[in-house]
Amino acid sequence: MTDVATNKQTNQSSRNRFFERYEKAVDRYGFDPASYKGVEAFTRLMYRRWFRVQIAGLENIPAEGSAVLFGNHSGGIPVDGFLLYDGIINYHREPRRLRFLVTKFLLKAPLVGKTLRGFGCIPPDYELATDLLREDELVLFYPEAEKGTGKLYKDRYKLAEFHAGFVRAAIETGSPLIPVATIGGDEIYPLFANLKPVAKVLDWPYYPLTPFFPWLPFPLNAVPLPVRIMVAVWRPFKLKYPPEAAKDEKLVNEITLDIQKDIQAKVTDLLAMRTSPFSKWDMDKVNAYVETTKSYSPGMDKHRFES
Repeated sequence: MTDVATNKQTNQSSRNRFFERYEKAVDRYGFDPASYKGVEAFTRLMYRRWFRVQIAGLENIPAEGSAVLFGNHSGGIPVDGFLLYDGIINYHREPRRLRFLVTKFLLKAPLVGKTLRGFGCIPPDYELATDLLREDELVLFYPEAEKGTGKLYKDRYKLAEFHAGFVRAAIETGSPLIPVATIGGDEIYPLFANLKPVAKVLDWPYYPLTPFFPWLPFPLNAVPLPVRIMVAVWRPFKLKYPPEAAKDEKLVNEITLDIQKDIQAKVTDLLAMRTSPFSKWDMDKVNAYVETTKSYSPGMDKHRFES
């Protein structure tokens, strides 16, 4: 493994292959490569200069076939999925489209919603997600949903309850699961309070109070802190159950809880390796951790498909 953010040769060739592959792939869900090109300079700035993203295990994302990616979610404004996507486009040897579930609140927002759909974002609709998996797409679930992005600073890196939809989708479509842990997102917008009555009036998922929002004028109140973002991606693993087992609520919830505990343990371990939120990560240490730890906890062995 390497620190993909430093490989400029891979950056250029990967990006070219991505746009060649999806040049005419505008689809019924709103995906349009031109949307990424329109904001590419900004996303590259955020990835390379502002958050100085480092990714371990990017090669664990398969070059073909369906997969359910999942992990912890944070950020106030959820940038974690976009940073992973930018890494795939620019540094994966076989870059692929990533469809990730985004709250309807953002998809309905003027201008922003169109851009998100153009990136490949879809509503948090289970049937839509499973349809895409059956079409051999990569689908990214954040099982904490708004509870993850809206957590207070005092609760940073404490995972909210996982919604079981991603496990059910993996079983129903026979797709492998790929764990993703992101460190840094919990600090880019420190939420000190959530004014729920105001959020209800505005029909927002939450109304955050941060060091900048709503005190400063836009866009200053939306500027994130330049925390170093590190993303770790583990090898895919499959569950052994037939599609009809997706209807077994007890089984699905049991697997979901075990996976949540495992992601929490991975996040805690990675935090222990970090020297400070603004320091460069020791990627030799992170890569070794990703390489030597299993994608799943020991309790998952009874559920896992043995290839």
